[in-house]
Amino acid sequence: MQDNQELAPDMSGGARAAPAADVGSGRIASLDFIRGIAVMGILAANIVAFGQPMTAYMFPGAFTVPHSEAENWMWVAQFVLIDGKMRGLFSLLFGAGMYLFLEKAWARGAGIWLQVQRLFWLGLFGLIHFFFIWRGDILFLYACAGLAALLFVGLSRRKQLVFGLLGYLGGALLYTASVGFLPLVADTYMGAQAGYAQLANELEQSKQDELADGRLETDLISSGRYAEWVHHNLTAHADGLPSSLFLFWFETFPLMLIGMAAYRYGLFDGRIASRQQRKWGWGLLLTGAVFTFPVALWAKSAGLTYYGTLAAMVGWSMGPRLLCVLGLVALLALWGRSAGGWLAARVSAAGHAAFSNYLGTSILMLFVFHGWAGGLFGRLGRSELYLVMLAGWVLMLLWSKPWLDRYRFGPLEWLWRCLTYRRLFPMRR
Repeated sequence: MQDNQELAPDMSGGARAAPAADVGSGRIASLDFIRGIAVMGILAANIVAFGQPMTAYMFPGAFTVPHSEAENWMWVAQFVLIDGKMRGLFSLLFGAGMYLFLEKAWARGAGIWLQVQRLFWLGLFGLIHFFFIWRGDILFLYACAGLAALLFVGLSRRKQLVFGLLGYLGGALLYTASVGFLPLVADTYMGAQAGYAQLANELEQSKQDELADGRLETDLISSGRYAEWVHHNLTAHADGLPSSLFLFWFETFPLMLIGMAAYRYGLFDGRIASRQQRKWGWGLLLTGAVFTFPVALWAKSAGLTYYGTLAAMVGWSMGPRLLCVLGLVALLALWGRSAGGWLAARVSAAGHAAFSNYLGTSILMLFVFHGWAGGLFGRLGRSELYLVMLAGWVLMLLWSKPWLDRYRFGPLEWLWRCLTYRRLFPMRR
């Protein structure tokens, strides 16, 4: 099919839409498999910020317990293998899922407004998550970026891909220009020079403010003062939402466009030759890793400083990260179509219920770490936090498949669906 024939068939809204999932014969297996890998990987990325101050996610110096040399190397491994890659997979899959949802909606005579309703409720879930459960939320960002991506659904798949790639690369240049030079001012003799002294002082003050906020957060969470912690989020971190939008917009939004194009090109359902997809997948993944590893080594050799880790994560690794994400999604799409056995089935079930697993993990971590429950916040080092992560993976794999064997949707997927369509759906199969 030619690209100019692939415009969205109907951009109008429908007053009362039939359920999108009633169209077609089933789900795309590879999408669920990749979502399962991504939601487990996101827990691996986020576990440090669940159990330690948020700044410790990038900066080991923010840990409330010693960070050993072995754990410094764990930071390197996580940086190369996990950080940004799982969020990137999720963003790309979100774009693919949006277009799949719209295709089914169009086939039932509905329009784009059904997706707008869906994103509205997702944004509301994100706000609740951010203020009352965990500040590392991505759902509000996805809702905002998804609304912007709807403006591009009528383009050909080629234009979606080109706009996505150009937008991402432009964002990589912007972020690198914004933060890439900061370690030179903050961590070297350059900051002592007259022309940079004021900026160096401002950077140091910003760092100390962030660390002080982490100490306050640790005190509120560890002592079980949940109401005060929520109040602190509402008063001190409401501006974190627009900051987060800026920080990730030129990563998330372009990846959604790339995901739409990838779905339409047949990346997930076998329309691309397996040999070609495997070759490109490994080539992109290994090239991205080769260029990411020196960034991690540079950050470590510089002492894993606050601005060094910021520049590494937000600036210098963003370009290679795209290669890793594209390579991963190509390979996982292949494996997801052919993988068999109990483990693959469990991973796919975790991906089928990815929304429930993502938010459910955050709720579970409230009980593990907050002082009114498990009280482990600020007490565990990186190694021990990875053990908590493994326990979280086990729980995802244990509950998702038995639940979906009996019910049609994950619990939060069902609620989101009911809110979107403004009707109750049966849960049992």
